[in-house]
Amino acid sequence: MNVDEIRSYCLSFPEATEKLQWGDALCFKVRAKMFAVLGLDQVRLTFKCAPDTFAELIEREDIRPSPYVGRYKWVLVERLDALRNREVKDLIRQSYEMAVANAPKAKVRAPKRKKTDARRGSGANAGPPKR
Repeated sequence: MNVDEIRSYCLSFPEATEKLQWGDALCFKVRAKMFAVLGLDQVRLTFKCAPDTFAELIEREDIRPSPYVGRYKWVLVERLDALRNREVKDLIRQSYEMAVANAPKAKVRAPKRKKTDARRGSGANAGPPKR
């Protein structure tokens, strides 16, 4: 996969957003939780894995624990052709699903409250309720 294909795929997930951070890093997030990072100047891909997948991937050539977040099972793919397209998609999807599971719940707007009738004592100048 190339940069444009990865970007399109990441943005195809519900609530996925992108933000350019740290100079050239295109970060993909869901509800403020990052699930993938794509380096643009030096093309590299970073994403979170399950522990067993992480252990398997870092044994491969051109894949290593990601700096700073490797201890949280994030991998750095140094060349986009280090993985087959189907693998890249599956791994990004899994990372997205882990992020969604740990992301804050989507905010649901509370129903609007009806204004309280002034005759029932809701204002500062209101007297006791009428009977």
